Amino acid sequence: MALYESEVTVFLRELKQQRPHLEQAQREGRALWWDRPQDLDTLARDQASKVPQQPYVYQIKG
Repeated sequence: MALYESEVTVFLRELKQQRPHLEQAQREGRALWWDRPQDLDTLARDQASKVPQQPYVYQIKG
C-alpha cells in the first residue's frame, strides 16, 4: 500500500532536489536576522519600559 504524500510535500521535495543550495541559504538568512547576540542592557530597558495592558483591551474605562 502506498503512503499518501500531499502536494505540498511533493513540491518541497522536488524543489530541494532542483535547488540543493536552498537549505544553506535558509540557514544563512536565519543567522542574518535571528541568531544574533543580545544586548542585555537594551533588553532590560525594554522590559522595564513596558506599560501593563488591561485584561480586555477593547473595554472603555468609564
